[in-house]
Amino acid sequence: MALIGYARVSTEDQSTQAQFLDLKAFGCTEIFRENASGADRERPQLKAVLSRVRRGDTLVVVRIDRLARSLAHLLDVIDGLERKGAAFKSLGDPIDTGSPQGKFTLQILGAVAEFERSLIRERTKAGVRAAKAIGKQPGNPGLIAKDPLVRRRVARARNDRLSERVAEGAGEFLPVVQRLRPAHPWDRVVDVLNTAVKKRPGDNPSPWTRDALIRAVRRLVGDGLADPGLLKPAPRRSKKAVAQDRRLVELVATIHNAADGEKPTLARIGRQLERQGIPTKTGARTWAPSSVKALLDRAREQGLLHPTEDKT
Repeated sequence: MALIGYARVSTEDQSTQAQFLDLKAFGCTEIFRENASGADRERPQLKAVLSRVRRGDTLVVVRIDRLARSLAHLLDVIDGLERKGAAFKSLGDPIDTGSPQGKFTLQILGAVAEFERSLIRERTKAGVRAAKAIGKQPGNPGLIAKDPLVRRRVARARNDRLSERVAEGAGEFLPVVQRLRPAHPWDRVVDVLNTAVKKRPGDNPSPWTRDALIRAVRRLVGDGLADPGLLKPAPRRSKKAVAQDRRLVELVATIHNAADGEKPTLARIGRQLERQGIPTKTGARTWAPSSVKALLDRAREQGLLHPTEDKT
C-alpha cells in the first residue's frame, strides 16, 4: 500500500522540484516527474505511473491540474485507478477517493461532467440537423469520401484507445493469467477470473469469455506489456482430467434434472455443488454462475438435460 507521486510541469524551463518536495513530505515513496503539456494524454511518465500503481496504492499529486487539464480526463484516470483498487489524492484540492468527503466531491464532479456531456450531445445533434437542413452531409469528410489515409488514421486512433484501456485494466486480470498460463487451458483461467470477479477492461460488466481473454492478452503481448509465452498452447489434458471434467458435466445435469419442476437457476445449481463440497476444475470452492453455465451448455449439447425441464 504505497503512496506514489506524480509531478508535472509544462516546459523544460520549469522545474518539478517544488512539487517533488511537497510529495516527498507527504510520504510518497516513489515520484514520477514529467515535462509535458497537460493537454497531452499520451505522456510517457503518466502512462508509467498508471501502470505502476497496484491495488491498495494511492496516486498523489500536488494539484489536479498537474494530472489533467480536463474534467473528463481526470475522471477517466480516477475510474481506471478505482478499477485497479487504487485511490487518488490531490494535496491542494478536496479530492481524496480514500475518504467519504473526497468521494462525495468526486460524485459532484461526475455529475457536472455528465451534464457537460449532455450539453455537448445536444449541441452536436442541433448541428447535424442544421447541416442536413441546408443539404450538407455531417461527419468526417475523409471517411465519407473513403480516403484510405483518413481511414487508417481513424483505425489507428481506435486501436490506440483500445490498447490504453486494456493496459489500464491489466492489473485486474493479468496476474491471474501469469500465474496459470500456459500450464492451464484458457477455459480454466476464465473460470478463475469469473470466480474471483476480476473485471474486464473498461466499463464492460460482462463476465470473461475465452475469446475476450485471449484477445486482451494478445494485445498486451503485442504492445510489449506481457510475456509472449502466455500464448503458448497448454499441455494436453490427462485421461484423469478428462474423466473429472465429464463427471462435472454429468453431475450438473443431474442437479438440473432433479429440480422437481422448480426453475433450476445457475445460482441454485452452484449452491448445490458447494454444499456437496464439489470444487471447480481449478480447485476453487465457490462456483460462479458462468462456470455452471459452461457445464450446462456442454450437458445440453450432449443431450443430458431433460427437454421438458431445460429452462436454465
